[in-house]
Amino acid sequence: MMIRFRYCFKYLLLVILGLSIVVSQPFLIPVQAVNKEAQQQKEADLLTQRGQKQLDIGQAQEAFESWQKATKIYQKLQYEDGITGSLINQNLALQALGLHYRACNTLLSALKLDVNASLCATTPQQPTESMEKLLTAAINKQTPSPVNLLGLHNLGEVLRRLGKLDESKKVLEEILSDAKWIPSVDTSGILLSLGSTRQDIYKQIQNKHSEMEDPFFQKEFVNFIHQQALESLDIYQQVVNTSNAPKEVQLQAKLRRLNLLLDFDNWLAVESNSGNTRLSEVRTRITQQIQPAVALLLKSHSTFSQLPASYSIYAKLNFAKSLNQIPDQQFHSLAIEYAESALQTAKSTNSQRLQSESLGTLGKLKLEQSQPYFEEALGLAQSVQAWDLAYQWQQELGKLYKEQRKYKEAAQAYSAAIENVTHVRDNLLATNADLQFSFKEKVEPLYRDYMRLLLVDSNPNLEQVIQTNERLQIAELENYLQCGKLNLVALNDLKNLAIMPSVIHIIDLGNSIEVVVQSPDKSLHHHSVDPKLVKVHANHLLQTLHDQKFANTRNFVIIDYSQALYNSLIAPIKKYLPPDGTLVFTLDTSFQNLPMGLLHDGKDYFLKHYNIAETLGSKVRQPKLLPKKQLRALIGGLSKSSPSFQAVNAPKDLTELPSVLEEIANVKEQTNSSLSLINEEFTYKRFIKEVTTENFPIIHLTTHAQFNSVPQLTMFFSWDKPINLLEFDSLLKQKNQINEDAIELLVLSGCETAKGNKRSALGIAGIAAQAGARSTVATLWRVDDKSTALLMKEFYKELKDGKTKTEALRLAQLSLLSNPKYSHPYYWAGFLLIGGWL
Repeated sequence: MMIRFRYCFKYLLLVILGLSIVVSQPFLIPVQAVNKEAQQQKEADLLTQRGQKQLDIGQAQEAFESWQKATKIYQKLQYEDGITGSLINQNLALQALGLHYRACNTLLSALKLDVNASLCATTPQQPTESMEKLLTAAINKQTPSPVNLLGLHNLGEVLRRLGKLDESKKVLEEILSDAKWIPSVDTSGILLSLGSTRQDIYKQIQNKHSEMEDPFFQKEFVNFIHQQALESLDIYQQVVNTSNAPKEVQLQAKLRRLNLLLDFDNWLAVESNSGNTRLSEVRTRITQQIQPAVALLLKSHSTFSQLPASYSIYAKLNFAKSLNQIPDQQFHSLAIEYAESALQTAKSTNSQRLQSESLGTLGKLKLEQSQPYFEEALGLAQSVQAWDLAYQWQQELGKLYKEQRKYKEAAQAYSAAIENVTHVRDNLLATNADLQFSFKEKVEPLYRDYMRLLLVDSNPNLEQVIQTNERLQIAELENYLQCGKLNLVALNDLKNLAIMPSVIHIIDLGNSIEVVVQSPDKSLHHHSVDPKLVKVHANHLLQTLHDQKFANTRNFVIIDYSQALYNSLIAPIKKYLPPDGTLVFTLDTSFQNLPMGLLHDGKDYFLKHYNIAETLGSKVRQPKLLPKKQLRALIGGLSKSSPSFQAVNAPKDLTELPSVLEEIANVKEQTNSSLSLINEEFTYKRFIKEVTTENFPIIHLTTHAQFNSVPQLTMFFSWDKPINLLEFDSLLKQKNQINEDAIELLVLSGCETAKGNKRSALGIAGIAAQAGARSTVATLWRVDDKSTALLMKEFYKELKDGKTKTEALRLAQLSLLSNPKYSHPYYWAGFLLIGGWL
C-alpha cells in the first residue's frame, strides 16, 4: 500500500489561512460588524486547525466535517484564499476516506475548473489528446500562486489514485515546470508525486505484460516497464538528494524507492530466468541497491516518530512490509519491530482503522501467532465499516481455517470476504487504482480459492460455485473496462422466457477443470477433469486456429483436437443436455478464444445440433427477439487500405477487403432504411455523428478490428483513425443517454483476437459491454472476406424471417459448412455470439 501522508501537510493550510485578514473597509462600517467578521475569521481558523489535528490521528470523517464548516464561513466572508484552501483540505479528507471521485470534483471547485469536463470521470470520456489540451488550458488559466499550485498538485495526486495516470503525469509535469517561477515554493513534493505516478504506470504496464503473449507487444512492454522503473527510481533519488527538501518528503521518497527496487528486482528475476540476458545485467545493478536503500532508511529511524501519528503509522507499516520481502532473518525481526511500533502509535490515536491495519500486518509477519492478530484486526475493521480491510483479514483467516481443515469456518470467511470485496469494488472500483492494478494478485485468487473450497465437499453447493464464478468473471470484465457496475442480469433472474436454455460453465481452477451444466429445469450436474487432459489439446487447437496457414490445415488435425476436448469436457455431461436447441456457455479465460461450435463428437461438429451463445459471467441484458421493424442498420466498412492502417498500435499485416462492398450491399438488402458509410465516408467524426444523433437498432461494422487483453489495443478501424475500446465507450454512452435500448445487435465483421493471447477474447466481451448491446456478433480470427459476405447475407435473411439471433447465426454458418468451397472451419467456425440469444 502506498504511504498515505502528503509532503505538503506542513504548509497545507498555508500561512494565509492561519492569519487574520486585514480587510480594507470604509470607516463608516460599524465597529460591531468588523468585530463580528474577525470573530468568524477566528472560528474558521480554529476549525481549520482542528481538521488538521483530526486528520493527523486518522479521524478523516471528523476532519472533513470541520473543514466543511470552515469553508462555509470563508464563503460568507468572501475570502477566496480561505475558500480554496479549505476545499483543498476537504479533498484530503475525502481521499483518506477512499472517496477519490468526490475528492477530485472538490479540487475542481477549489480551482474554479469545469466540473462537467469529465476530468474526474471514472472512465475516459474523450480521447487522451483532447483531455491533454483541456488540462493544459485549465492549468494555464490558474494564477501562479502557492495556493493554486497546491490545489493542482493535489489534483495530480487524486488523478493518480483514480487510476488516470496519463492525466496525473500531465498535471504534475506542467506544474513542476510552472513552479520554477515561484521562488518560495519547494518542488520536492511535486517531484515525489511524479515519481509515484510513474511507479503506478510501471505497475499498470507490468500487469498488462503478464497477460500479453504476443511476442511483438511483449518486447515493447518489457522495454516500457524497464524505462518507467528506472525513471521513477531516478526521480525518487533526486528527492532524496535534495538537501532542502522536508525530512518527511525525503523519508517518503526513500520508502517508495525501496518498495520499487524490491518489486522491480522480483520482476527482473522472472524475466531474466526466461533467457533475457540484458535484463540479467540490469537485475544485478538493481539488487546491489537494495541493501544500501534499507541502510539509508534505518539511519532515518528518528524521522518516523517525528511525523504526525497517522502518517508515522503508515510509514512504519510500509517499511515493515518491504523489510519482510528480503530473505534475511534480521530484517524479518526488524519488520516486526516497526509493525509493533506502528500498533502502539495506533493505539494512542484510538483509531480502529489504524489499529486494524497494524494488527493485520503483524498477522502476516508473525505466522505462528497470526490467527488472533487477524481476528482482532477483522473485528476492528468491521466496527468502523472498513470493508477494504475486512476482506483482506477474512481472506487470510479463510486460508488459515482451510489449512486447519476447518472447512465450514473457511467457507464462511471466504464468502464474507467476497461480499466485502464486491462492496468495495461496487463503490470504489473506478476510484481505487490499487485494486485495478493488483486484480490478479489480490482479487482473483479470493474467488478461485473459495470455489476450490466449495468443491472439497462430497456434495458441493454447485449453485454457490456458479454464482462465485459469475461474480469473478463480471469483476474481471469491470476491472478490464475500469468502469463501475455493469447493468447485466443473471440468467436465473431473467423473466418472460418461454424456454430457458441449458447453460454450461467451464471453470479453470488450476489443479482441475470444473464443468457444471444447468439444465432448463434448473437442475445442476458437475464433473471434474484433470487439466492435463484438456489444456494440451486446447493449446494445440488455439495455435492451429491462429496459424497463418490455418486455412490449409487438414480437417482431421482440427477434429483430433476438438474431439479430444469434446470427450473431456462435454461427453460426461451429454446425457444432461437436450438433443438440440440453444446452449449458453460461460467460459473461463483459458477457453474464451475457442469456438465451442467447433467441438466434435466423432460424428458431427457441435454446431450441427445446437445454437451456441456465450455470456459475460452468465449475465446478460434481458434477451428479446429483434422485430422486423427494428432491422435498421448503421453500416460502416473499409474495402481498401486507409490512413488508419498506419497507426502506431495497428497490426502490421492489414490488407484490403474488396468483398466488404458485397457484404454491405447484402446487409442493406436484408435490412430496412439502413445507412452505409464506406471508405472515405467512414470517418471517426461522421461515425460519431450518425451514432449519436440517429437511432439504429443495429450497428454493423465490416472492417479490420483487433481484440486484446489490453483495452487500448482493442480497436476497430475507421478511415482516418482506429477507434479503441475507451473511445467506443465514450461514443456509445452518448447514444445510450438518448435511448437506453439503443443497440439491439452489434456486428463486428472482419476482426480477430490477438494472436497468442488467451485473454484477448476479453476485448470482445468489453466491446459488447461498452456498447450496451443486447447481442454482439464478432469473430475470433480474421476470416475470409468473400465467405463472410455470404454468411452475413444468410444471417440477416434468417433474422428477417423471424429466427433468433443464435439460430440465424448457426444457419448462416451451416450454409458455409455445406458449401464445398467454404466447408473448412477457417471460414465458418470463428463467428461468436455474445449476450442475448433470442
